[in-house]
Amino acid sequence: MSWYTPVAAEPDLSGELATAWTAWAGGAERLLVPDGCVDVLWLSTGRLVVCGPETSGWSFSLPDGVEAVGVRLRPGRAASVLGLDTPGALNRRVAVEDVLGGREQRVLLERLHEAPGPRDRLALLHGMVRDRAQGRPVLGAPASRSASTAAVVSRTLTAAPDTTVADLARESALSERQLHRRCVAAFGYGPAVLRRILRLQRFLRMARHPAATTDLSVLAAMAGYTDQSHLNRDSRALAGVPPSALLGMHLTDGVGDMPDAG
Repeated sequence: MSWYTPVAAEPDLSGELATAWTAWAGGAERLLVPDGCVDVLWLSTGRLVVCGPETSGWSFSLPDGVEAVGVRLRPGRAASVLGLDTPGALNRRVAVEDVLGGREQRVLLERLHEAPGPRDRLALLHGMVRDRAQGRPVLGAPASRSASTAAVVSRTLTAAPDTTVADLARESALSERQLHRRCVAAFGYGPAVLRRILRLQRFLRMARHPAATTDLSVLAAMAGYTDQSHLNRDSRALAGVPPSALLGMHLTDGVGDMPDAG
């Protein structure tokens, strides 16, 4: 990928979007590490897709000179904002017409194609997220259930690293099975998988800090791992490579400034 540039989400959408981004793609494969997010991605080849949540690292390559722009929804927001069947989109690229509907998708695709530049295209994607965030309830659920699901999402994302799934269920006044169902609907997978993904992202953020130590065992402990072997296992399971290899690769930004979760 020739270049990839994160762009701050518009201020009123900071609760919905982790970031926006622009890129010129070309040739080389690029490793993407699961981050709990869902991207809406436009390519100058004429494609507009929703990139569902991931449970393992993946790579892609595109022809030289392809322009791409995207917005990255924070973990747990794609179901409520897009009406996305999040578990159904797990590890998949979903055509936007299957999410937004054919007419809305066609109008948006036309406008994206006609826009004069990437910043204008990002403004269109921001506008789509804004319109839907203001007008769609969580998967058509009653307000009481929507509020309950939102509370579970918030608590799961902000829990301390040593909080167990059983603790999360108890604090949410749910059984572990109920908590699992709510998390699958919101994130695409259960709370244990989500917390592993966010812990690895927390490690990567800490390791990339300019003042970070190079001692992986220290970084592992700071990120909430029991030891370096625990970090190694999660890195191989989620990204397919050890953490030392992850840090040597050029990776896209993860969830940015979202709160830590264990």
